[in-house]
Amino acid sequence: MATLQGMSGVDLRALVAESADRLPLWVGKIYQFDAKTLGIRLNGEDRAKYLLLIETGRRAHFTAEFPTPPKNPPSFAMLLRKHLEGGKVLGIRQLGLERTMSIDVGKRDTTYHLIFELFDEGNAILCDERYTIIKPLWHHRFKTREVVPGAVYAFEGADCSSLSPEAFQGMLDGSDRDIVRTLAVGCMLGGAYAEEVCRIAGVEKSAAAAEVDAAAVREAFERLMAAVSGRSDPVITPSGCWPVVLAGEEVRERFATFSEALDAFYPEVAGEKEAAATEKPRLSQAEVIRRRQAEAIKGFEKKVERYQRVVEVIYENYTAVAGIITTLDDASKERSWQEIEQILRSNGDNPAAKMVRAVHPAEAAVELDLSGERVKIYVHETIEQNLGRYYDQIKKFRKKKTGALAAMERMVPEKPRQKQTLALLKKRWYHRFRWFTTSDGVLVIGGRDASQNEELVKKYMEGGDLFVHADVHGGSVVIVKGATEHLDEAVQFAASYSNAWKAGHFTADVYAARPDQVSKTAESGEYVARGAFIVRGERQYFRNVPLGVAIGLAMAPAVAVIGGPPSAVAGRAKVRVELLPGQFEQNDTAKKVVRALREKLSEDEWKGLKNALNTEAVAAFVPPGGSDIVES
Repeated sequence: MATLQGMSGVDLRALVAESADRLPLWVGKIYQFDAKTLGIRLNGEDRAKYLLLIETGRRAHFTAEFPTPPKNPPSFAMLLRKHLEGGKVLGIRQLGLERTMSIDVGKRDTTYHLIFELFDEGNAILCDERYTIIKPLWHHRFKTREVVPGAVYAFEGADCSSLSPEAFQGMLDGSDRDIVRTLAVGCMLGGAYAEEVCRIAGVEKSAAAAEVDAAAVREAFERLMAAVSGRSDPVITPSGCWPVVLAGEEVRERFATFSEALDAFYPEVAGEKEAAATEKPRLSQAEVIRRRQAEAIKGFEKKVERYQRVVEVIYENYTAVAGIITTLDDASKERSWQEIEQILRSNGDNPAAKMVRAVHPAEAAVELDLSGERVKIYVHETIEQNLGRYYDQIKKFRKKKTGALAAMERMVPEKPRQKQTLALLKKRWYHRFRWFTTSDGVLVIGGRDASQNEELVKKYMEGGDLFVHADVHGGSVVIVKGATEHLDEAVQFAASYSNAWKAGHFTADVYAARPDQVSKTAESGEYVARGAFIVRGERQYFRNVPLGVAIGLAMAPAVAVIGGPPSAVAGRAKVRVELLPGQFEQNDTAKKVVRALREKLSEDEWKGLKNALNTEAVAAFVPPGGSDIVES
């Protein structure tokens, strides 16, 4: 079932089958509408054109119309155009039953694989014919795999469709769960589709997986997969969007293809021009709540009307319903529900059997077609008990409607919010370097590369300053602009922004020297590399300096992302997190820090800080190499 959060592996199976039917295809233009959404115009035979929309981490389907693309295409879209435009689509595949789709494109004498991941945060990865990654939309490094250029794309996925009868039996025998959970997890079906397989197989979903009829379950699984791939009846129901109708689902709308259903189900992606033109006026919180309550009241009224209609049709067909209850109650004492369902299908000419439209073995219930209304009847209960169930539903939704109306009357008008105006920190000359301010207010700056190291010493180091450097090959030249009682902070700063961090060390030795000790002039026969210096005379050493960086959000005297030694940041930041050497690369670390800081702010605070707190601002303070966030 596709929900607003995303598609399942079964849903993607249906979409891939639908896509494969449109082959042969050729790649036309490729667009990127926002950070996660891409579009591919595919050209078919007889001048047919298909628009494939992919929102990584969420959905993929054909659409009637693309949103307006940006005037300047992002670099990833241009890369995909360069490699794939004009190529022939050789295949559209799903990897196992995972939420991962591969479009194989042949161009000239090679084959490219464009892989879309619809799980977690999602990704789009362009690979060569050997699945070596050319470029991903997002770079990620995990413990078990890397999604970075040059790495081989690793995929591990399961698909029960490929299991032999013996292997399928072995999977069930080896499970210590009930059958519905085994199918939901082991076969990656999810809860709803797993229950449907149990219903088709006629087995109790709570039965132990090792004790059910494996052949019947496997046959039911294959029937469901065939129906999904056949795209027999795509629908939208109150619970989501389905490639097939599952028992018990209330159909709101039917479609010719699953893509049409998905296109109608998911909200439109706002294009560049459309976003500004269609921007709606912002509603107050009270107005949003009032509208939701009004919609809920309408829903309660529809439920009451629906159950009143059900009660009416049961009374209109009282004798027939009572007869069906008696017959099926007696039959269930001697036969299985699977046998009962087969008998009902084979007696299609019988008026009573024709009324039964679905069987629910787990609930000992059937769905009857009564005067065009689908009504669930429980066969182990009397007709009066069944009517009592629907009267209880009518009472429940009437009570909910009364409560919602009372809540609307009690609502207190919301006071208008005053827009928060925040002063952002103005750019200063030293912001292009690494920098922080010590706890006693002394500026400390460091070079980001060899060129900046040279510039700091030649242009900005003065007589009253202090030269600080980690005693390792490669690192920032650090200049302390004045006397400070917190030299330990400057020393930790130099240790953290050195190759000791990149190497995964947690301590490093650091030395300090006066400006007159630092020279670029080498002895005869020696060479001083760019960004390096010769320090003559006695140095002041600091042994086993702990590495550590804090990144936080300062609110006064101006709003800005700040970073540096934890003790220096703690006194100036409203919220902060701390970093130690770890496994996540700089860009991923920056994103994690933004999320962590945002979680420490209220929604109102966050809305006023979007221009200040972003990945680019945070990345400027993340040390080179891998990092992990630790509790501050």
